[in-house]
Amino acid sequence: MTTDRATTEQTGREEHGAGAGQPAGPERVNGVEVRPVAGHIGAEITGADLAGPLDDDVVALIRRAVLRWKVVFFRGQKLDHAGHVAFARRFGEPVVLGRRGGASPAGHPEVETTADRLELGGRFGMEHDEWLRRRRHSLLRGWHCDHGARIDPPAATVLRAETVPPYGGDTTWANLAAAYAGLSAPVRAFVDGLRAEHRLGVGYQPRPGEDAYLRHLQDHQVASVHPLVRVHPETGERVLSVNGYYLEQIADVSRPESAALLEMLLEQAVRPEYTVRFRWEPGSVAFWDNRATIHLAPGDSAHLGFPRIMHRVMLAGDVPVGVDGRRSRAVVGTEPGRW
Repeated sequence: MTTDRATTEQTGREEHGAGAGQPAGPERVNGVEVRPVAGHIGAEITGADLAGPLDDDVVALIRRAVLRWKVVFFRGQKLDHAGHVAFARRFGEPVVLGRRGGASPAGHPEVETTADRLELGGRFGMEHDEWLRRRRHSLLRGWHCDHGARIDPPAATVLRAETVPPYGGDTTWANLAAAYAGLSAPVRAFVDGLRAEHRLGVGYQPRPGEDAYLRHLQDHQVASVHPLVRVHPETGERVLSVNGYYLEQIADVSRPESAALLEMLLEQAVRPEYTVRFRWEPGSVAFWDNRATIHLAPGDSAHLGFPRIMHRVMLAGDVPVGVDGRRSRAVVGTEPGRW
């Protein structure tokens, strides 16, 4: 997600918080209003028709809100796939995915449908529930940013709800800049210099014997070494770059030390005060900064049997940079800009 210099200066004026510690109330431009919904993360935007033309002042307002509140929510939108891509394009370059499942729309390569995930277990000899349990076998394992193992994870994601359960199915986000700022000064100084390997499928628990999905992961491996604390390229905030799905080993420390540190940092990142939970409705849209958040997909609705169909467009990101100015390093299977 790109921005102009004035926006960067306004949102990046503090070393660690970009104003995150300052009170902020509703902001309104041309009838479009941003209303915060939680203390550290999340705002609802009303008065905007995302399917129609948005003037530059409204686009700038939405951009500021995403950078300030990390995730923003719109309700009652009537976007189709083309409108979804067009809206996302106002904020950056949509990613064109090289591989998608059969549920994603053929004519819109930027759009990925979450129903694709239902195909994966069957393709590898498992029921979907078993496939999901093997990927999310601990309380913290499901928290992730999108495509965090890439050398250039997406800058932002725009997720649109088509069909949702009548209850359940909420998504939760955590503010990684607030989580970093909430650490004690000695711990911040310590983690500033650390780096960690993010690897696709690192937390997957293999099936006994032959495991087709494990073989697939090995054949399509993606891994990068990212700074544990990233400097946000637009706001200047320091962001605690941890997640439960891609990250298992901090570099240059022992495995027991790494496990203890990661558990502490992940628990810090997902403390309730740094999170927001969103109740989806058909036509709801969530737009989040993928560089400064992790999110948790719902686990409370699959047993109900209600369909949940969502559509995702991601915006191209850049290579993370640490506090020391060093960029992330690719390990395997990833090149900037190539999907």
